[in-house]
Amino acid sequence: MFMGEFHHNIDDKARIVMPSKFREELGNTFVITRGLEGCLFVYSNNEWSELVSRLRKLPFTKKDARAFLRFFLSGAQECSFDKQGRIAIPQALVNYANLKKECVVIGVNDRLEIWSADSFDDFFKENKDNISDIAEDLFDSMEV
Repeated sequence: MFMGEFHHNIDDKARIVMPSKFREELGNTFVITRGLEGCLFVYSNNEWSELVSRLRKLPFTKKDARAFLRFFLSGAQECSFDKQGRIAIPQALVNYANLKKECVVIGVNDRLEIWSADSFDDFFKENKDNISDIAEDLFDSMEV
């Protein structure tokens, strides 16, 4: 399980250091792709395989399913770490997530998310006052 929040800078070659605890959990190779809300999602190969299995069940006859699959899968890239524990983020993904200098890497259960620091701050500010209501709505709708 991924959890925690880490601040790192992205360099001029679009490389970012991943915390060592995340490197261990990701393994030698992993997948990075466009995420939701303007961040990047990073999955271990095992988690990626499980997710793709679920995505295969989406009906290709539905326009929304086709749009999501195009968005999500076309940006996916297999990556690995260099000797310094960095990953090189493809330029298209750097542009999508608006990664400039300071980035935030967070663990979110089955994946990591990479955010620009400004975008993550905006997300946090927009949601912090409503998180109790969000939690209540989500947990009330869960089957126990």
